[in-house]
Amino acid sequence: MVTLYKCLVFIHVFSAILGIGPGFVLVSIAKSAKTMTELRHAYALKRRLHNYVMIGGTLLLVTGLSMGALNPALFHAGWYVTSLALFIVTLIMGPTVLVPDTKPIKALLAEYDGDDIPEEYHRLARRLYRHENILSLIFVIIISLMILKPF
Repeated sequence: MVTLYKCLVFIHVFSAILGIGPGFVLVSIAKSAKTMTELRHAYALKRRLHNYVMIGGTLLLVTGLSMGALNPALFHAGWYVTSLALFIVTLIMGPTVLVPDTKPIKALLAEYDGDDIPEEYHRLARRLYRHENILSLIFVIIISLMILKPF
């Protein structure tokens, strides 16, 4: 049982690196674009990196819940329950916040002909960046809770 638990911890840590690590750079990739060509490329990169975020995030949830199943005392630890609740909030934010923020940006990238970045993009991107930064902050809190286990 201890060996299985240690394997789950190992997978959990690497899943965090794989899933959360790329999430921290998603905002900066698009912010660095100076032309529509660069912006389209940045969003193509974001799409590819998002696959890692999804795989890592799924593994995080599965391994985290599995560790809780093996060690039910975790469900009574405040740091574990809070981390799990915050993680579920981030999962919900994907389809309810990020997808609606991203749809008009994707449409703009597909339809716009010039190489200059239109002001409309900047307006749409500010909202998306704000939400992505909130997600990053939540992940920093979750990681801190997992490391420090304060309560």
